[in-house]
Amino acid sequence: MPITHHAIKTRAPVALALAIILCPGLGFAPLPQTALASQTLSGTQPAAAGLSAKQQAIPLIAAFMATSDMPRLNLALNQGLDAGLTISEEKEILTQLYAYAGFPRSLNALNELMTVVQLRKQRGIQDAPGREPSRTIPTGEALVAVGTANQTRISGGPVKGPVFDFAPVINQFLKAHLFGDIFERDNLDWQSRELATVGALAATSGVESQLLSHMRASLRVGLSAAQLRELTEVLSTQADEHSGKRARTALTQALATSEGEA
Repeated sequence: MPITHHAIKTRAPVALALAIILCPGLGFAPLPQTALASQTLSGTQPAAAGLSAKQQAIPLIAAFMATSDMPRLNLALNQGLDAGLTISEEKEILTQLYAYAGFPRSLNALNELMTVVQLRKQRGIQDAPGREPSRTIPTGEALVAVGTANQTRISGGPVKGPVFDFAPVINQFLKAHLFGDIFERDNLDWQSRELATVGALAATSGVESQLLSHMRASLRVGLSAAQLRELTEVLSTQADEHSGKRARTALTQALATSEGEA
């Protein structure tokens, strides 16, 4: 449930940095349904009937981070901690999202989380710290190989398209860094990572192609259609109607594609 903590506004100057965004026009060759069904995706959980309280907080945190709505981000961070998200999980969500919303927003959001945690401690609230990643992230060619495998599983097939032919280095960044360095970190499962990504992209106009790609990815990592419908309602009622509408449109398209391939 939403909480009523007072929003704490904090600002910290940050340097501009390059944001890596999943490119529009992403193309892939879908795997056969039997292959998809038999895959075990790293970091996924079995689909539940609905979103847990923790899962409901994730897209809200992401949406308010992406729009730099610090007062509402403050509330969402508190809501997530109250629901059982660990400090490590919230840090990981905000860190991952620099790849979709940019370093400045990520740094500002992490600064807000730091303030939230400090104030909660002062009020006697002991939030679970969570854990750091438990496995070593590979480097060099091994990192590219792991990232390529993760990207292929999440995308449903090898990622290709004209934009990657035009600028091959962007796919290298996606494979090595986003799907390698970030998605190999096992202190946040893939379902949570996709909930965060969908929340951030739904709150951002002009990235409908990427939102659709990640709505499809959400289904592949084990989130159910019912859970994703609930996500769209959470965004509509607790973020804004525009975010909810974009998410609903993407989900409708993703489900139509899924049914067409079945």
